[in-house]
Amino acid sequence: MNAPTPLADANAATSLGCDAVIVGGGPAGLMAAEVLAQAGVAVHLFDSMPSVGRKFLLAGKGGLNLTHSEPHAPFVSRYAGRQPQVEPLVQSFGGPEVRAWAQGLGVETFVGTSGRVFPADLKAAPLLRAWLQRLRAQGVQFHMRHRWLGWGEDGALRFAAPTGEVQVTARAVVLALGGGSWARLGSDGAWVPLLAQRGVAVAPLRASNCGFDVLRADAPAGETRRAFLQELIGRTPTPAVGWTPHFAERFAGQPFKTVALSFTDSQGQSFSRRGEFVVTAAGVEGSLVYAVSHLLRDEVEAHGHATFHLDLLPDHSPERVLVEVRHPRGSRSLSSHLKSRLGLDGIKAGVLYEHLGKDGMNDPVKLAHAIKALPITVVAARPLDEAISTAGGVTFEALDAHLMATAIPGVFCAGEMLDWEAPTGGYLLTASMASGRQAGEGARRWLVQPDT
Repeated sequence: MNAPTPLADANAATSLGCDAVIVGGGPAGLMAAEVLAQAGVAVHLFDSMPSVGRKFLLAGKGGLNLTHSEPHAPFVSRYAGRQPQVEPLVQSFGGPEVRAWAQGLGVETFVGTSGRVFPADLKAAPLLRAWLQRLRAQGVQFHMRHRWLGWGEDGALRFAAPTGEVQVTARAVVLALGGGSWARLGSDGAWVPLLAQRGVAVAPLRASNCGFDVLRADAPAGETRRAFLQELIGRTPTPAVGWTPHFAERFAGQPFKTVALSFTDSQGQSFSRRGEFVVTAAGVEGSLVYAVSHLLRDEVEAHGHATFHLDLLPDHSPERVLVEVRHPRGSRSLSSHLKSRLGLDGIKAGVLYEHLGKDGMNDPVKLAHAIKALPITVVAARPLDEAISTAGGVTFEALDAHLMATAIPGVFCAGEMLDWEAPTGGYLLTASMASGRQAGEGARRWLVQPDT
């Protein structure tokens, strides 16, 4: 292998020649660097941010969910339509391997009650610090504040650096630039046109693990004459979005706890799960919503809206709920009655009033039905930059088995810039790291035998 061009100060260089370049300092890029460095390859890693692993550190604020402990079959099913492409990656580097890797860095892990795996101290910084120390010891050179601009006419990689433009030639390149969410942390999707211009197929980036805006509960039902005329002339009326001011002022930021959400889309795909989520000023977000977000998003894109049903008392049968609602309440108010008989108060009682109004609340049958299956209609996913992750990206059909872009020999892609998505719960991080390892191994093979 060629020795890297000697540099007194890598960040001050205007040109550089080396064997392997990693563009992107997230988990996928760091994993690719680790594989190459362990094989004795001189690795240069470039990132636009002042430091690497920023999204990794942000995830650590919630405890750093590294992976999940469930068996392989249900684990890989979380990747839905991309399971055939992602399964070989996590087969080689799945939950057990992630835990062993962390242990190798001196970080013990534990399995939470939900099956999720966390570092023992629930912190990301010590793990990232140990990882970077190992990579530096293996010779990886880091070039920060270098924003990738694409390729020059001679095929060199172009970077905008504090000292001016830097051009880098490399025999193997791993791109791990993230998706399009959290632009302030470096994942802004600016790479999409750069790859598309080189003939790499890229599916449009879409929000994943995202919140949604709800349809106002007091919006007019049915199709109005005005809406009909607007549709005839090709103008789609804007739906009334968000909660009523009264509900939003009282409950925005509060969680729905111990509820069950069910949804079936127009294609017959179904989702049903217990959990919790949060009310926002305009809609809903949180773990339970994120778990079904890909189905809701696709339904909204296809039909303009999607309606899921909320069971506010999943431990109570419909028959019991109706009996308790009908129980004589004497002089007690309806609110006191629901709290006493069913434990319904706060945000759960508030959302019933939001959707049923006074008349519906006083109808025992309607009220009991709403408690067990309250319809919530969403009409728009929140903006891409607010999403936890993104769907879309470089299609697997544009890559070979080693994640090399067939249109650009020697260039490999990894992490969230690939066209896959998964729910939160450790699945995102595991697949990102696994794809980084695969791309790193592919780059290593390419350096040894470029034609394979």
